[in-house]
Amino acid sequence: MVYCTEPYQLQTETYEDAIVIEATITNELKKQQIKISKTYMLEENGPVFETGANVYVQDDTGNRYEFSEQNNLYESTTEFQAVPGKQYQLFITTSDGREYISTPETLTTITEIESLSTNVTTKEGQTGVEISVNSYDPTGTSKFYRYEYEETSKITVPKWSPFKTVLLPHPRICPGTSFPGFETIGFQLRPTETHVCYTTKTSNELFLTSTNTYNEDRVVNFPVRFISNTDYTIAERYSIMVRQYVQSFEAYTFYKTLKEISGSGNILSPNQPGFFYGNLKSVTNPKEKVIGFFEVAAVTSKRIFFNFNDIFPNTHAPAYPVNCEEYEFDSMYFGDPPYSPEFPCGYGGPGLELRSAIAQKRLIFYKEAFPIFIMVKPVCGDCSTFSSNVIPPFWQ
Repeated sequence: MVYCTEPYQLQTETYEDAIVIEATITNELKKQQIKISKTYMLEENGPVFETGANVYVQDDTGNRYEFSEQNNLYESTTEFQAVPGKQYQLFITTSDGREYISTPETLTTITEIESLSTNVTTKEGQTGVEISVNSYDPTGTSKFYRYEYEETSKITVPKWSPFKTVLLPHPRICPGTSFPGFETIGFQLRPTETHVCYTTKTSNELFLTSTNTYNEDRVVNFPVRFISNTDYTIAERYSIMVRQYVQSFEAYTFYKTLKEISGSGNILSPNQPGFFYGNLKSVTNPKEKVIGFFEVAAVTSKRIFFNFNDIFPNTHAPAYPVNCEEYEFDSMYFGDPPYSPEFPCGYGGPGLELRSAIAQKRLIFYKEAFPIFIMVKPVCGDCSTFSSNVIPPFWQ
């Protein structure tokens, strides 16, 4: 039996507007960042950035660090870092006069990541590499940890040519007319790197762990990333940088609760199924709900590199994730009829199709066996169309 259904558009039945604040100040000397947005309904595309706010952080010795609006977030106008022993507090005033304040927070213990380990394992029937964190605090004062990562993959497109095709004026007279031709195909060397690129992605999940019930403050093989041995992410050379945030008990509890009620474990999102309080409150309206947490956390990081064969020797590397079909065009048919004063070289047949593909950048040149031109999709021959052709400064 076949059932026919129409798409159902989810809609919000009840909705309460609330401000969402994501703020973590660290011991890194840098321009610190704070995100401020509003909750949104299911049928909306995403959060709305809170513009025009006055934002600053102040410590208990009177130092004040101003933040300015930059690309949908607020960034400190000068570099600064949280230091041990000082208290820090966040102050926000929105463009319509609403004021928000955090509780004073102090920097947590600075604890280094000892190592990142790679272990071949099987999850849900799939073999892959699991990347885990190892850490130790001999003082026993860290106890609560949050992790995030940034991964970078080297990508080499399989059907690359150092040349690209361009459309040029044609000097000859078109068949059956007295008009000169308009276009033919020419070749130019590609001016930038298009063969090898580097794709960087960041984690979007909450990775939390605690050593509070252990005899010592030691994190052992805590997993932060699993990658299947069929995933092209690790097909060539791969690097991951893991950041470890030592959290206060209150911050850890907030994020742990967030992860539990969100189900998916996503990082703080303005679209939430429930509400719970952090350490932020409204000064102008004590009954107003404020979502978020102002955290002052010690952060350290560690990076590792590996090649696919380092982890999976004698194993075929994952296949390129795109079907790189080749398209053949006969360049002798640039002048297909019918002809007209507007199209003196014709506008039918494979000639027009090839010109159109080149002009619209739907296909790019791969190789030729004149008069046949072999073209491929840009994703198969030009990595700069979907990735960065700039070698990262940390790459080795």
